[in-house]
Amino acid sequence: MIPAYSLGEELMKRGHRVALLTDERGAKIPGIFEEGQVHILPTGRLSGGPLAKLKGLRSIWTARKMALELIKTFQPTAVVGFGGYPALPTLLAAHRSKLPTIVHEQNAVFGRVNRLMARKVGAIATAYKKVERLDSKYAHKVHVVGNPVRQAILDIRTQDFPPFLPDGIFRVLVTGGSQGASILSDVVPDGLAMLPTHLRRRLQVTQQCREEDIDKVRERYAAHEIPAELATYLNDLPDRLAWSHLFIGRAGASTIAELTVAGRPAILVPLPIATDNHQTFNVKDMVEAGGARSIQQPQFTAKELAKQIQKMAMDPASLENAALAAHKCGYPNATQDLADLVESAGGDPLTDTIRIRPSEQGLATAKESLARTSDQKESV
Repeated sequence: MIPAYSLGEELMKRGHRVALLTDERGAKIPGIFEEGQVHILPTGRLSGGPLAKLKGLRSIWTARKMALELIKTFQPTAVVGFGGYPALPTLLAAHRSKLPTIVHEQNAVFGRVNRLMARKVGAIATAYKKVERLDSKYAHKVHVVGNPVRQAILDIRTQDFPPFLPDGIFRVLVTGGSQGASILSDVVPDGLAMLPTHLRRRLQVTQQCREEDIDKVRERYAAHEIPAELATYLNDLPDRLAWSHLFIGRAGASTIAELTVAGRPAILVPLPIATDNHQTFNVKDMVEAGGARSIQQPQFTAKELAKQIQKMAMDPASLENAALAAHKCGYPNATQDLADLVESAGGDPLTDTIRIRPSEQGLATAKESLARTSDQKESV
């Protein structure tokens, strides 16, 4: 939802009309699409047993019919899908209506819905140069743009890494996504407590926890005499990230995008049940660059966490170098580049202003993948 929201804001700034079609869960996320139109469609999944798949197909068909009616009313000149089953009915309706379509893949593994639509869409925008399960026969459609992030995260990119002095405060930010992660609540307090005394005494921790975990985590930090601020939701997360020396958390696409744009080092624990194990692939670029360390969940123990933190934080220069490495992995122009791609799809046959990063898989020109003979319209 964050990449979709960021793109929508950019397109509205450029004078376009924007509508969001999503499911009930997406529409409930606070603070997004307050100015654009929002339409809720039923969600269907093609998983489970025969009855579950049949029910999913019916929901998708119903949502497709609703999307077709909305397309007639809104008259868009381009449709952009951000993966996931909520995007499928609208993409199918757009293809039926012969509209220019684009999919954006946030993860380093091409998602199931995007795989289903790859043959039908005009362009595929990706967040990584190498994307697993993306068939090479679609390489001519690929545009590497990165993952759009919020402006508050972009603002961090121009700021210096917070001073990390031998006797200064060591600020650690811990989150597990929008709902927290119990594994972090179980491991992180004890892992931080195992750090050498001179490092442990400098700690200042901010941690997002599940509501059912927060009292337990608070007791652990108190027992270890580690100052910690805990919350179930951090509405000032960009400010927290700006002042942090080290991030500990999951490896979701938006998390990686924000860490690399902001330039903050991290210890990442990929979610083992993520579809197609995509979080393990998400961390590869950042780890190989030296901006992060990845610990698979079965190996994520207090002892292993303490060992990895020491490797990164015992020498102030090491942590600063990791921050610089993370910074180099970021795509700060992702929102603008994706908006350019959308405009080239929905406008005249082609404008030469599109700014795209070359893909190692082979990148087609916008003319090859998106040239259309439609007239310029007002809405996107």
